[in-house]
Amino acid sequence: MTSTLDTARLVEGLREQTEGFARAVSGRDPDTRVPTCPDWPLRTLVGHIGQEHRWAAELLRKGEQLPSPDPWQAEPGTPDGWAPWLREGAEELIRTVRETGPDTETGTFLGPRPGSFWLRRMLSDTCVHHYDAAVATDTAFEIADDLAADVISEAMDLMSAPGVAAIRPGWAELRGHGERLGFRPRSLAGWVVIRTSEGLRWERGPVEADVVVSGTVTDLMLVISRRVPPDDDRVTVTGDRALLDHWLAHTAF
Repeated sequence: MTSTLDTARLVEGLREQTEGFARAVSGRDPDTRVPTCPDWPLRTLVGHIGQEHRWAAELLRKGEQLPSPDPWQAEPGTPDGWAPWLREGAEELIRTVRETGPDTETGTFLGPRPGSFWLRRMLSDTCVHHYDAAVATDTAFEIADDLAADVISEAMDLMSAPGVAAIRPGWAELRGHGERLGFRPRSLAGWVVIRTSEGLRWERGPVEADVVVSGTVTDLMLVISRRVPPDDDRVTVTGDRALLDHWLAHTAF
């Protein structure tokens, strides 16, 4: 589960996406509904991002897995202070990764992993939730292709990790008999997911599959994260649509 991005780019990306998230939410009504997280008001979404960055930093300092925090218990303060509070959380995580070492093993829900695992995990979550915030506040969402591509690869890494079904029992339904799902961006190598009897595996390269989703790398990221439906005009689906629908129905994080 190694990112194609080095630590410096993960750090830069976390700052970029946290800043974009902060711009989208700063000063907004905390009760604004978040359509892509329908059970959450904007305050909870903001609290979740700032809370999880600080939680990951604490986890790295202690060197062990900690209970996941409850976003409903987060206290982000008033909307006019959200932007600095969010930036402070991201900087705390970045500083802690540097202090503890990006290659130093630490606890994760998948067992021991290098500290950069949490930097990448928090970046991926921040990217997706930046989109949620942008939708909720009707602001522009921007993400660089390399970051969007790594969000996709990180999701594939998680879903194909050994023993992950013990944590996400629903993912056991993704086992199969060699069925292939492809995600073909317009400017980069694609992703192919193979369903095997042991679980998922995936690879980058030419996309030949039973069902193929085509679009920009950002739009593919949003389909895979279940933010954009596969019948959206931004993407094209060819092949076995039922196979794609089954996969999406069982890949919720």
